[in-house]
Amino acid sequence: MKHIKLLFYFISVLVLTSCMDTYTEEYMANVPVYMSYDKLRSAVKASPAKELEKPGKIYYKDNYLLIVEKFKGIHVIDVSNPSKPQNKTFVEIPGCVDIAVKNNILYADSYVDLVALDVSDITKIKEVNRLKDIYPYAVPPTDNQLRIGKVEKEKGVVIAWEQKKEHNKLEEQIIYPIYYGWESYQKNSNLSMDAAFGSTGGISSASFGKGGSMARFGLYDNFLYTVDQYQLFVFNVSDASNPVKVVTQPIGWNVETMFLYDHHMFLGTTNGMIILELENPSAPKQISSLWHATTCDPVVVQDGYAYITLRSGTTCSRGTNVNLNVLDVVKLSADYKTNNLVATYDMKAPYGLGIDGNTLFLCDDGLKVFNIADKLNINKNLIAHFKDIKTYDVIPLNKFLFMIGDDGFYLYDYANLKNIKLLGSISVKKQS
Repeated sequence: MKHIKLLFYFISVLVLTSCMDTYTEEYMANVPVYMSYDKLRSAVKASPAKELEKPGKIYYKDNYLLIVEKFKGIHVIDVSNPSKPQNKTFVEIPGCVDIAVKNNILYADSYVDLVALDVSDITKIKEVNRLKDIYPYAVPPTDNQLRIGKVEKEKGVVIAWEQKKEHNKLEEQIIYPIYYGWESYQKNSNLSMDAAFGSTGGISSASFGKGGSMARFGLYDNFLYTVDQYQLFVFNVSDASNPVKVVTQPIGWNVETMFLYDHHMFLGTTNGMIILELENPSAPKQISSLWHATTCDPVVVQDGYAYITLRSGTTCSRGTNVNLNVLDVVKLSADYKTNNLVATYDMKAPYGLGIDGNTLFLCDDGLKVFNIADKLNINKNLIAHFKDIKTYDVIPLNKFLFMIGDDGFYLYDYANLKNIKLLGSISVKKQS
């Protein structure tokens, strides 16, 4: 009887195994292209000026405008003569998305690292320090909807994608759709590189430079702050060339931008605005928030009001049906612990914004310039509208406006608001 039972068992296993037919699935996928960590950490160098191709964030310091070339480095533009901006040099920093400058030290992200560069002589820019593996492993965005191939972070950082055929063995019982590599992508990457980091917003002094409203880096007192989508990284930069990591703290989800003003940090997220006080600069403390529909959300603050642009129809909407493109005006209490939405104005697809006194510069359908003295009638006080340009972010400073967009860099003189003049520009490289 025992032998009969064993025979029956083996027959059952054979029958079940034969039902598990295997098939090979062939499909096109985004396969990662790697740069080794050794190569990444020896790649920073100054090189001859290059044409703008995919300009990103902008940063002003000491008569130089720094323009990030997404994931590649920084263009150094001499604007000491505003009517003739000169492209002087290019600093190669793989994985760079944003920057900030204290004194003569420039901080930049380089994939998983934070690097510090001496920029006292723009012809001899050099790396002076690097904090390795500070940031979560991240991958660049794809430009298609193909599946993501397996990411193996021990091979290095992902610098690009190749579209190749992939082959996988599938058991008959597997239920479609199967997105190979997604589990690995989630484990190895907390965010897309396109949303990795940004530059100093709102602060300009002899020590610090000034960035735009798309900022994710911030300098305050002796501290450098950087954010990814859900964490705040705090560094002590009292010795500028030797940044020291102090703490990493959670701050919520989907953080996009940082703006520092009046000893406070204002974070724009895809769901609202978060306000943190900097009474203890080494440990920012959240004191209030404002929530809205899921959209992109840069913010600038001045004299008790926050100006927030909301933009839908993009990846910020996270697949929702929200169609919201507006400028919000929020009245803030003296201690920033309470806030009140006082006005909302319809826009087309607003991006970055900048403010100088009663003048608001807004990247929407080109460049719009408003008088905002009357918070309840901003839409009735349009000063100027420059169309047919693709705008992304602005920095207004000393009656000069520095603006960046998909088609290049523009420099305006707005000393006379009735006659705003374009002084100079640098176009992006023409695609062949």
